[in-house]
Formats: sequence, C-alpha cells, structure tokens
Amino acid sequence: MTYDMVGLARSLIDIDSTTGQEGAVARWLAGWLRGRGYDVDEQPVEGDRVNLYVTLGQPLVVMSTHLDCVPPYFPSREEGGKLYGRGACDAKGIAAAQIGALEQIRTSGEKRVGLLFVVGEEQGSHGAHAANRVAPGSRYLIDGEPTDNRLGAATRGVYRVRLHARGRAAHSSHPEQGVSAIEKLLDALMELRELSLPTSPALGNTSYTVALIDGGVAPNVVPPQASAEVNFRIVGPAKNVRTALAPLTRLVELEDVIEVPPVEMATVPGFETAVFPFTTDIPFLSAWGAPLLFGPGSVLLAHTADEHVRLDELHAAVGHYAQIAETLLARD
Repeated sequence: MTYDMVGLARSLIDIDSTTGQEGAVARWLAGWLRGRGYDVDEQPVEGDRVNLYVTLGQPLVVMSTHLDCVPPYFPSREEGGKLYGRGACDAKGIAAAQIGALEQIRTSGEKRVGLLFVVGEEQGSHGAHAANRVAPGSRYLIDGEPTDNRLGAATRGVYRVRLHARGRAAHSSHPEQGVSAIEKLLDALMELRELSLPTSPALGNTSYTVALIDGGVAPNVVPPQASAEVNFRIVGPAKNVRTALAPLTRLVELEDVIEVPPVEMATVPGFETAVFPFTTDIPFLSAWGAPLLFGPGSVLLAHTADEHVRLDELHAAVGHYAQIAETLLARD
C-alpha cells in the first residue's frame, strides 16, 4: 500500500483544527489509520475531542505530536519546494512524518513502535493530561515539535503571571480625587524592565513578554483597576522568578496563572542537539517514558501568517524518526 506523506499532511492541514475544534481531524485521521491496518484507541478528552493512540503491538517507543493549531486557520498549498498552511510545521507536517516513519519501521515486522496524537497542546495541554492518566507502559516518548530536525537537549519552561493594580475611581475632571490603576500598572511594568531575572548556564537568560493588558471603565473615569498578563520563559524553578518580582508587590498584586517547568531530555548519537526556548507537552506526558524532542520545520515560522516547512526537510524527518526509534529499541 503506497503512502503519500505530503498528501496526508495536506489533508490534515485542510481540516481546521484550531484548539478546541480538533474532533473532525481526529475522526478523519483515525479512519485513515484504521484503513491501513493500525489499531486506534480514541481516548476521550472533552466533548468530541479525542487523543489517538496508534499501535500494531505493544510499543516501547511512542512518537507523539499534537493535532490542534493556533488561529487563524488557512489551507495548504505547495510552492517553491515548501508546504504552506496552518499546522504545516506545527504540527501536522510532523504528524505525517511520524506516520511515514512508522510505515517504514513496520515493513521489517517491528511492532514495538506506536503513535500518540493529542489535542489541546496550544492551550492548556488538556490532551496530554488525559493521555498521562492512561499511559501504556512505553519506555521512550519522541515528542514532535519544529526543531529544524535537531534533537532537543532541553527546553525552557513557562511561568505566566497576572499583575493586578488597584486604584480608586473619580471623575476625570478631578483626577486628584482618585488613584489611577493604569498608572500604577505602568509603573510596575517599567520597573519590571530593570529587575534582575534568573539565568542558567545551560538554558540562558529568563525572557518575558507582556502579552495582555486591560484596564479602566470609561474615558471620563479615573481607572479603578488594571491588569497585565506576563509570560516568562523560565530557566529554573518558577519560584525564583516569583522572588525576583517581589519589589513589584508594592504596586500590584501577583496572581499565578500557569507554571510549566524546564525539561532536560534524552538524546541519541548522530544528531545535532540544541536547547529550545519554547515549551511542549513533555512535562505532562511523564508516564510515557524518557522524553526526546525532534521535528522538521522552524519554530520561528510556527504561528505566523507564513507558516511552512521545506519539503526536503519533511521527507528527511521520516528517516530520522525511524532511526531514532530503532536506536532506542536497540538500547532495550
């Protein structure tokens, strides 16, 4: 039975699976895989959202990636040796390459490699949390994210915190009668620029993005409240960043939103390694075995209006995934 990897990738891309709407792509892919003789376990997550656990036997090595994408959706096209579309590199092209690797591996009769496709990675990792509760006893997890076909030695974590500023409302014609929460928030954000944040020899410097700001009630009212959400890419425990933020508490209240720790990963010989600043589902799939991180495409193109992956890189990833899986099996 022939296998058209690029055709499969395009079929996946052309089904909109913005986070929360993965049901259609999961159902389509489950049917496609069953048609090729795979056992497919649909793991319920929420509503019609399901993870797909794909096997031929009892896997020791599982290749995994996610089926959801960020908005806005746009369909696939091929141009100039590249595959474009939402999810081309993050991560439907990766899913197609992992399936291609398993197709290659199964030709030798090897049944100890499987696949796990999860939902919700881009927001909340709900699929990974659900999958971790039913882990089958695999020993290695090869997580697929765009790493330019390099093995990840480590990834930074995430610490997201909300800053709340409290003020006192007053008529804007008498601002001295009120306290502007927006001005307090701005003062805190300016002070944030000057703080010394944690560093790591392996992972580098903590970075951050002020991602969301909200405040005020009307143009003619001194704003009684304001808030900002700040996303830190952390290189150690989140508590170290929280300690560094302590001086801001005279201006704002701090509310923890999300914490994902940094992760060090296994590697195999023969591949370039790198440290990546993004996070993955790996911390939430701890029961699936020792983690590795690998995938075609660049994270610099993920989530952009120009998202694409080079076709030669995508084809090369098939052999790379197979090589990594076979090396891990030989360790057992």
